[in-house]
Amino acid sequence: MPNDQRLTTDDRRLTYSIVIPAFNECARIAASLERVLAYIAQRGWDAEVLVVNDGSRDNTAEIVHDYLKKNPRLRLLENPGNRGKGYSVRNGMLHAGGDILLFSDADLSSPIEEADKLFTAIAEGADIAIGSRWLQSHLQTQRQPLYRQLFGRIFNLLLRVTLGLKFKDTQCGFKAFTRRAGQAIFPAQKIERWGFDPELLYLAKRFGFSVAEVPVAWAHREGTRISPLRDGIRMFGEMLKIRWNALSGKYAAAPH
Repeated sequence: MPNDQRLTTDDRRLTYSIVIPAFNECARIAASLERVLAYIAQRGWDAEVLVVNDGSRDNTAEIVHDYLKKNPRLRLLENPGNRGKGYSVRNGMLHAGGDILLFSDADLSSPIEEADKLFTAIAEGADIAIGSRWLQSHLQTQRQPLYRQLFGRIFNLLLRVTLGLKFKDTQCGFKAFTRRAGQAIFPAQKIERWGFDPELLYLAKRFGFSVAEVPVAWAHREGTRISPLRDGIRMFGEMLKIRWNALSGKYAAAPH
């Protein structure tokens, strides 16, 4: 982004959108919303929070509705059934109105307070800032089990070979975009489930956007729905699909 278009986190005219994908999150969505909304108020941001309900079978939507009554910053979007995390993030981002767009996991594995680090990277000129668990691994307050760490390292190596992505961590669910970058990338996104993160970063590279990888605090949360074997095979297939989409011309050029 040219210098005269840089965003600054000190500019009170900026607006922020925080997208939270949610599937069967009744056990923790209330606490997460309390924390996010309180931090927005503390920072004095002009911000909206969009919870995207991915066809939850519990009372996630009802809990969010209760918060809607007293929090005008909050919006609830409903997916047409269970479509996947990638679909949920894209749905939220395409409905977001902020100058800076952030998506965060519903469990706040990276605390919302870490958003300042991503926003600072954007203020310094990045088009996209991604949270990383591995740039400074000592920031992890609770690490994943060893088998998940091994799966992550193998997947990261395959991404480097297949898609040319050189990041330490593509899968951290904590990423921020300028509006310009978001409006270019999310309409082009095609992966709807767990493999969407590499696709976003591949599109960023393809469209010429600058990406800053930023070390953030992070803690493993129990209850994750990723199966290393089943979803690992699926994510590998999605990685190959990204490569095929690129080779077959299915990714349109970014708008200017």
